[in-house]
Amino acid sequence: MTIPPRLGRLARRARRDTGFLATGVPLHLALVPVWAWGAATIARTGDWALVLPVSVALVLSVAPMLTMVQRYRHRALLGVDIRRSAPVAQWWSPATALRWLSSPRAWRQVGYHLVLGPPAALAELLVLVAAAVGLAGATGYGWVWALPVGARRVWFGWATLMPCYTVLGLLLLSLLPWLAGVVARAESRSAAALLGPSRADRLQERVAYLATSRTDLIEAVDAERRRIERDLHDGTQQRLVSLAVNLGLAMATSPDLPGETRAMLAEAHLEAKAAIAELGDMVRGLHPAVLEDRGLDAALSGLAARVPLPVRLRVELPERAAPAVESVAYFVISEALANVTKHAGASRVEVTVRRVGTVLRLNVTDDGLGGADPSGGTGLSGLAKRVGSVDGVLRLSSPVGGPTTVTVELPCAR
Repeated sequence: MTIPPRLGRLARRARRDTGFLATGVPLHLALVPVWAWGAATIARTGDWALVLPVSVALVLSVAPMLTMVQRYRHRALLGVDIRRSAPVAQWWSPATALRWLSSPRAWRQVGYHLVLGPPAALAELLVLVAAAVGLAGATGYGWVWALPVGARRVWFGWATLMPCYTVLGLLLLSLLPWLAGVVARAESRSAAALLGPSRADRLQERVAYLATSRTDLIEAVDAERRRIERDLHDGTQQRLVSLAVNLGLAMATSPDLPGETRAMLAEAHLEAKAAIAELGDMVRGLHPAVLEDRGLDAALSGLAARVPLPVRLRVELPERAAPAVESVAYFVISEALANVTKHAGASRVEVTVRRVGTVLRLNVTDDGLGGADPSGGTGLSGLAKRVGSVDGVLRLSSPVGGPTTVTVELPCAR
């Protein structure tokens, strides 16, 4: 006879959940003998000052092992993975033990095994008893006929009561998947809440994941910017240079060209050189090659040389920072110098770059008019966003009349 698929699934789920509950009874009652021994010893001797700490120590020492077994039980029998709330120390020492005892997760584990364990074991036992009674009632006619004839005669009401037992057994067996599923799901949820990561742990993991994702995204964008810079520098810019050279050679080697043609060639030559200059500025704006090849000091020296103001530059870096941090530092200083040139009315600028511990500190100071306002459209809000992309801090001091100082601190631990 073919079993309907739905009935087969219900039977398999009931068998799985019932087996899961059966394995949980001894685990949930594992700590009961410890407290029973402690209570009996205290009642007999009255020496609670010694027995109580011993009982607590036994509970705390057994709780991690029970937690590990419970995680394996949920994963093997239900397919539910209860993650650890923190990495497990490879070597146990008094310091790690004290740190574990002082953590909330230790006491959540103790609460699960000690407080929720006995009620969970009782619920599991009730389901198992219901399963045994249902199986006994549903198979009643079989085991009754296996009894000796004299036993059946003594039990004079078996012929009238057995149908009732059979119906009750079938009813219990039909309810068994639901009962076992409810208890198994309730136990899994409580185990995930108390044995797994807490809400604070999950939020901390989420923050760490988002920070890592943001760092990866910044590095990917920076790598793509460098790729575009290389393609423009090695491809498009070289073609424009070749075009400008050919136009110049055409004018130099063809003195008999008509005046109109020569004027057109001269104009095309000037346009090609202007396009080369604009492309060079755009390439430097994307990612200067010197920053990747020689570092922040050389890149800032070239940047300061192009500013139409006297720039005093001091760079004190014992070693290079991460590429993303160097890129942010370069563009922050570039934007700050552009703001000084356009808006400050300054006569000189001082730029200082130094590493203090694990922080890269940038200072851009000018003697201009002051009164800089991030909401005034001077690019300071964009600077703050770029600095914040690597968890940096930007501070602005710009009283009316000057001077204006932009201070930026970037974490540069590699």
